[in-house]
Amino acid sequence: MTVETQPSLLLDLIQSFQLSLLAARKADRTVQSYIEGCRQFATFTSDHGMPDDPLHIRREHVEAYIVSVSERWSGSTARNRYKSLQAFFKWAVKQDEIPESPMAHMEPPRVDEHVVPLMNEDQVRALLKTCSGKEFDAVRDTAMIRLMLDSGMRVSELVGMVRESLDDLVGGTVLVMGKGGRQRVCAFGRKTAAALDRYRRMRDRRTDAWQRACWLGLRGPMTSNGVFQMVQRRGVQAGITGLHPHSFRHQAAHNWLADGAQETDLMHLMGWRSRSMLQRYAASAAAQRAIDAHHRLGLMDRI
Repeated sequence: MTVETQPSLLLDLIQSFQLSLLAARKADRTVQSYIEGCRQFATFTSDHGMPDDPLHIRREHVEAYIVSVSERWSGSTARNRYKSLQAFFKWAVKQDEIPESPMAHMEPPRVDEHVVPLMNEDQVRALLKTCSGKEFDAVRDTAMIRLMLDSGMRVSELVGMVRESLDDLVGGTVLVMGKGGRQRVCAFGRKTAAALDRYRRMRDRRTDAWQRACWLGLRGPMTSNGVFQMVQRRGVQAGITGLHPHSFRHQAAHNWLADGAQETDLMHLMGWRSRSMLQRYAASAAAQRAIDAHHRLGLMDRI
């Protein structure tokens, strides 16, 4: 005799939410993050004997889940889960599935600010030196690292580049697909253009040059995980711990602001649509800029 389990009303509605996100052509990472957060919430409510019917889910149920996430993971993870559920319940209200979101009067969890380590010029040189050879992977890694450091390009934008992206490098720009399916232009300097051109010429001599993807690995196109592993490996070789591709985006923003360039120009180059992202990146690099300013002033050196 088999015991039939009751279908989950919450999981069923989450599946409908996923279809809605896909129909709206939301970015793959956004869909994955939202649905993962919602499904984890469904598991939490089931494990703790909470309502399965979205009509009966209350604020205290959501708060208990967010507290649980905060205790197990970082504040940023808790905020991401909060955003996932907030989007889900707002959608459910618009679909007339529930009369009001249980999160209508909730505040997002606070995220502790952490200073992101930045590289100095000697460390950047050491990093580039690790891939100074003539082999294909050395030429490719040099081009990728220079491009990310120079433009502040996201990893998803980097791996989304196609072969034709390298056809015209004289202008010092490349068109990429940013967040939310929005195209944007990334700018880079002459040395990066030369590194990209060298990679392009070597890439065109490969037997798999027909591949649509711009960046090629040993077994096909490079993935985001492949780029992460490459950056981490090169970082270890250069004696830089904790290095990851997103570090380059922070580095690019820091370099721009430290040189006194316009914040609005940085927003455009980075593909930010709100000043909140600008403030977040500026804060992560502000500590280093303050230290540099202190060293220049040499206050106690005058006495």
